[in-house]
Amino acid sequence: MAKLRVAVLISGGGSNLQALIDMCTAEDSPAEIIRVISNVDNAYGLERAKQAGIKTTVVDHKKYNGREPFEDALHQVLDSDKIQMVCLAGFMRLLTDSFVHKWRDRLINIHPALLPSFKGLHTHERAIEAGVKFHGATVHYVRPAMDEGPIIVQAAVPVLSSDSPDDLGARVLEQEHKIYPLALKLIAERKVRVSGEKVLYNGVATLPESFMNPIG
Repeated sequence: MAKLRVAVLISGGGSNLQALIDMCTAEDSPAEIIRVISNVDNAYGLERAKQAGIKTTVVDHKKYNGREPFEDALHQVLDSDKIQMVCLAGFMRLLTDSFVHKWRDRLINIHPALLPSFKGLHTHERAIEAGVKFHGATVHYVRPAMDEGPIIVQAAVPVLSSDSPDDLGARVLEQEHKIYPLALKLIAERKVRVSGEKVLYNGVATLPESFMNPIG
């Protein structure tokens, strides 16, 4: 079976990008990162990609007159590479409904909270302030509304009484680096599909235990 052709969109350091690169460069990986695209020309994630031998492109949103022309440029790059799946990994631009619909069920994101709780920014501070006992991260298919869409994988961590936002964020980030490659691998292996607004795993609604650690 041909490998899933993946593009990753970034704006910054790219630690989740690195986790995806590590999975995709494994000999038996079902996915291949064809290109990394950044809207920021000095994003360190571009260097991560170059070190892995992955093509990079900068599409600077500031050079376009509005979101639609910027996204048209993004789409042209993706289309030219025959990309099948787009991963948002710290991509700090809100996408228009038109772009999201164009890439429906081929566009995934990772969010540092257990959706549907704590959408938006400053999730770790808000989780501590709310007094929740568990916090975490979510990989989901993207929908036009911010931080919404069918959930693929989640990971939870305890919120400790001594936690600062940085402490909690570091623990969550460790889980992000595990579940983003997991979600992409499940998609590439065609073990998940979207039914309505829920994700099914080989036809069932609950993630089987055997799927929980497919990346070794």
